[in-house]
Parts: sequence; structure tokens; C-alpha cells
Amino acid sequence: MLVFYEINPYNFFIMANVKSRLSVDSKFGRVFILIVFVLTLFTWLLNTPPGLFGKADSIGYAVCHRIDLRSFYFGERQMPLCARCSGMYLGAMLGLVYQRIASNKRVGMLPKSIIIPTAFFALAFIADGVNSFLSIFPGSPNLYEPNNTLRLITGTGMGLAIAIILYPAFNATVWQLIDPRPPFENFKSFAVLVALGIGLIALVLLENPIILYPLAIISAAGVILLLTLVYTMVLVMVFRVENRYNHWNQVINYLIAGLTLAIIQIGILDFLRFFLTGTWEGFHL
Repeated sequence: MLVFYEINPYNFFIMANVKSRLSVDSKFGRVFILIVFVLTLFTWLLNTPPGLFGKADSIGYAVCHRIDLRSFYFGERQMPLCARCSGMYLGAMLGLVYQRIASNKRVGMLPKSIIIPTAFFALAFIADGVNSFLSIFPGSPNLYEPNNTLRLITGTGMGLAIAIILYPAFNATVWQLIDPRPPFENFKSFAVLVALGIGLIALVLLENPIILYPLAIISAAGVILLLTLVYTMVLVMVFRVENRYNHWNQVINYLIAGLTLAIIQIGILDFLRFFLTGTWEGFHL
């Protein structure tokens, strides 16, 4: 027995209209995203320590162990992130800003002269991290004595590597008009970024409160920015709107949605850690 289904064009119109209303780019989508963002941000702000540094600490609290002996201080105040994480997120912020200025929407493959040192940065981060982790346990083998300077250096290198990979990936996912050239066409442009990274490390090692104060806020903002960019890329792919935009204001809805997801992730991690430890302080050795 054959059953015939009558195709009603009106049904397709209704489905298309519903899909359009649920789109992130629709007016309904924009309003919905904005409401969720405001509620999420308000909830997080109310349930985290007060003050600008209290918020920065709560961001670090979600992604970093914040061990006291493995962190820098300005005065008697601990940085929101440990030495390694401070370097990583500061390095990532530096790398993202540098590429935004120097290469903008480039997405091409990096030359080997840049891939090799970038891979070395990542390997050094892993090696120093493992060596530092083993030092927690008495009697465990160590290749060398870990210290905050090495943690900062390897963290900064890793942050630069993350930015070098993430920014072109974001460009290739979001923008319609992209530059096929690599973000760094030669080693010289890469060396400039590395030199800036070395300068950043030197600034932190001065341990001057006047310098560390803004760097502490920037490092916490780096956590938010990286998560926002990653979630924005994911949302663009989920809604299948890759390579449709030409300006930042056109993708603002996805950026706000990505920022909302970033805050939700940080909030969940904050809640779980506080539930388990009962304190906003970092771990103590």
C-alpha cells in the first residue's frame, strides 16, 4: 500500500520562518543572546569576590591552580594566575594583538622556519610543566630545579604558539574575504613577535607593582578572550555560517554568544572548585 504525502508549500514557509527566527543573526536571536549574556554576567558578578581583582582572581581560579609559591606578587597580593599561566595568557594576548595589527586576515600555511620554533615553544612548555609537577612529590626525579622564571618563559612561549595557531584559524572560519598569505611571511616578522615576548617577560620579572597591576588584569582578560574566540568559531561552524562575514560588527552576535559561553564555563568551574575546597584562595605548598 502506497501512502502519498501532499507537499504543502506553506509548511516549508513556516519551517523556514521558524529557522530564520532561531538564527543567531535574526532580530529574535540578537535579543535572546543579549538577555542570556546579561543574566549570565550578572549572576557571575554577584557570586564572585568583590572588586576588579576579585573578579580577575575568580577567572584565574577557574583555569589555574594558583599555587602561592608558583605565582608572582605585587606587594602582598598574588597575581590572578600562576607564573606559567600568567606567561601563557599574556603571551597569547600579545600574539593576537600583534597579528591583528601586522597580518590582519591572513590564513596561509606557516613556513618551516616558523613552525619549528613554534613547536619548540610548545614542547618546552610541556617539558617544564612535567618537571615542575614532579617536584611536588618528595623524592621524585627532576631534570632540573624548577623556578618561576622558567615557568614564565615557557608559559609565554606557549601563549605565543597558541596565538599563532588560533588567530589564522579564526580568520579562516569567520571571514569571507581572507588573505591567503601566511601570518608571518618570513622569520624576521616572527622574530619581532618573539622579541616583544622577551620584553614582556622582562617586564614581569621586574616585579614592579605599577607594571604588574595592569598585567594582572590583562592576563585574566586573556582567559576570557581565548575562550570567546574558540566558542565563537564553534558557534559559527555549528550554525553553518562559515566565511560569511567581512566586518567585526557583522559577527558581534556570535562574539557575544561566545563570550556568554566563556563566562558560563568559568562560572561552572568556579562553582565546582569552591564546592570542593570551600575557599577562593589558591592551593598552598
